[in-house]
Formats: sequence, C-alpha cells, structure tokens
Amino acid sequence: MLSLAELTAYFKAREIGFEIQFFSGEFFALSFDKDFDASSIADLGGTIKIGEVKAKFPTETVKEAFLKKNKQAQKQIIESLASSGLVDGMAKSSEKILFGVSVYCTENTLRALSGGIQRFVGSTVKDELADLGKKSKFMGFSNDRKLAQLSHVEVLKKNLVENKAEVLFCIGRTETWVATTIAVHNPFEFQKRDIYKPNQRKIFGMPPRLARIMVNLSSCMPGKVLLDPFCGVGTILQEALLERAMVVGMDVNPWCVKAASENLEWLVREYGLEDADFRVLQGDVNKLVEKIGQETMDCIVCEPDLGPALRQVPTGPYAEKIVLKLEPLYSGFVEQAYRALKPGGRLVLVTPYIKTRAGQAVTMPISEKLGNLGFKRVYVFSKDMFAQSAGGLDRLVGASSLVEMDERHMIGREIHIVEK
Repeated sequence: MLSLAELTAYFKAREIGFEIQFFSGEFFALSFDKDFDASSIADLGGTIKIGEVKAKFPTETVKEAFLKKNKQAQKQIIESLASSGLVDGMAKSSEKILFGVSVYCTENTLRALSGGIQRFVGSTVKDELADLGKKSKFMGFSNDRKLAQLSHVEVLKKNLVENKAEVLFCIGRTETWVATTIAVHNPFEFQKRDIYKPNQRKIFGMPPRLARIMVNLSSCMPGKVLLDPFCGVGTILQEALLERAMVVGMDVNPWCVKAASENLEWLVREYGLEDADFRVLQGDVNKLVEKIGQETMDCIVCEPDLGPALRQVPTGPYAEKIVLKLEPLYSGFVEQAYRALKPGGRLVLVTPYIKTRAGQAVTMPISEKLGNLGFKRVYVFSKDMFAQSAGGLDRLVGASSLVEMDERHMIGREIHIVEK
C-alpha cells in the first residue's frame, strides 16, 4: 500500500479534499472535492495510470455476464458503456482510431477471464465507434501475456492518453468502474534520472521512483528545506529538488559529496530548474547539528546503511546480528535528526527489513527510541479518508510503518514516518 500512502500524504500536504472509495493491490478508486489535476502524476512515484470514471455498475452484473454467460447482464454492460460517453473523446479523431482496453481485477473468480472481458469491452467500443461512422483498430494482446493490461510504455508510445483511447475496466469486490486514462506515469523520465546522471552507485542505489515516494511521504512542498544526511549520489535530493524544495545533502564519503553535487548540477541543467537551491556537505551524522544548525530543517528523508549485500537468505540469528551492529548508527542519528528538525518537521527513515530462512522478518527496534526523543508517529491512513463502503481498513488504519520489499532481495526497507 506504499503507493496509496504516497497519494494520501501528497493530497493532505496540498489540502486536496479526497475520499477513498475502494482500494486493492490492483487499483484504487478515489473521489475529489474539486477537479483533480491529472498532470500531478509527474509528481508521484507510485502511480502508474490515472483514469476519469465514465461508468459504474455492480460487480455482480460482471459475474453474471462472464461467469454465467448471462445475455441480459452482457446487454446491461453494453448499454452502460454506450450511455457513458466513453467513446466521445476517441471519436474526435479524424483518422482511423487506435484504442486499447486494460482490465484490472480484484475478484479471483474473474481474473482468469480478464482476456475475454477485455475482448468483449473492445468489441463493444469498436461497435460504438462504427455507429458514429468511425473506423477503429483494437489493440489486442498475445496469448502468452499474463495480464490483459497495456503497459504505461505502450500507452505512451501509442499516444492513447492524448487521444483518450485507453479504457480501464476495473473490477472491485462489489463495484466495477469503467474509466478513460487521462494520465500515465512516464518511466523514461525516471530512467533518465537513474542511468543518465553523471555518477551512479548501482549496488547501494535507491530507485528514483521510491525516492520520490519518500519525498512525498515527508510532505515536502516548494520552498521547504529537505535534508538527506546519508545522501550517497543524491537520488533523494534530486527528487526533492524537482519538487522545488531547497535541499541539503550530507555524506561521510568525500566521493559521494562530489558525485551528488555533480548529479544535482546535471539535474538543474537538464530540467531547467531556475533558482534551484542546493548544497552538499561532507560530515558524520553524529555531528549533524554542528554542520547544519539546530531546528533548520522542514523534512529529513534518508536511507542509512541497511547492512551487507547478502548472497543467500540469512538465518534468524545472523539477521539479528546485522541489525544489532547497525543499531548505534541509527540511535545516534535519530537524536541528531530530532534536534535538526523544526517543530512540526517530518522524518522519513528507512530501516532494514530482513527476510530469514524461517520465513520471519527481522527489523530494527527503533520505535521506542523515536518515542523517547519526542517524535510522534505519523499514521498515513485514517478512517476519515475512506468511504463507508471501502471495507478492509483493519490492515491499513493504525499501521505504524510501510514495507518496500523486492522479491529478489533479502533485505527490504521498512519506512517510518514521524514528526517532531
């Protein structure tokens, strides 16, 4: 739920009124108090597509139509799509229309049928366009594709956003939403900031998308001052600088200080960031306040040392040994971070999340230390964010941290968000 957490933090920081109608691992459905600026997707690290809802009907109708092959239910879906205005944007094109359909399915019973649902919706849209005198071509998939979904790269390359030509068919537990894609994540920009910056640190690097998520979790806004005291080559700093924040980096390694400075200079040139404000210092985090002063930072976002690169899944005792060795670094740092933050300032901190052979996770026991210093835990989800019909809130509301774990890695990230 890291992506949803980013959205809630982003909206709250900008005082954008919203309500979460539905959430799952496949998609979220949200409503807003006023028109939402879809170009905001460029500010987000965890959102792949944004769609504008055109129709909604009970998921039970979808089950009747595709599980039970009920002709009347199929007719209801066709009529709903026809009356939704779904094809109006596509029909404005004077040329032959290329469109696609992506199916996002929460219901296990329907997931195996998503290819058939995609073809059904595609045929319906094609017929609607034909009724308007428009020739069209439906983007189909090869049989070996696991999910009946267009990738963000396909949507970008085929100009489907500009032509309002991707249909999102999103099947929830009780409701199904049909939407037109109005914005899509651009992976090429994140890739550029990842592999084309002058200096890289591949083994210890954080992906720019995750860095952007963490910056948003910190409630970073234009004009705020953000610090990364373990800045490495400056990935977190560059994402904050793109948010028009003033950024301060620090690292004990002189090479990292030089590399981060060069990367930020490259970013400023590449993105034309006029009046960009940044500095990168060399120093030990145990002397952080000596370097940057007391109560000078609005946000601190960082990933300290997570331990050694592991070749195999560790035993529980070895994982605990890794965490024990790192504890003094974290303990000393959070003391300095508390002093460096302004009152109300926010710390977003990554600690190691280590998978073990027993299937358990070994984590850093940092919560008590944070509380003793005076930090208050930030809970990114609260009941008032959700519609009554959303359901399944127990695993979100009150969650004290967020976990980012790649299946290939043995050490993941536990993300803590606290305020002074």
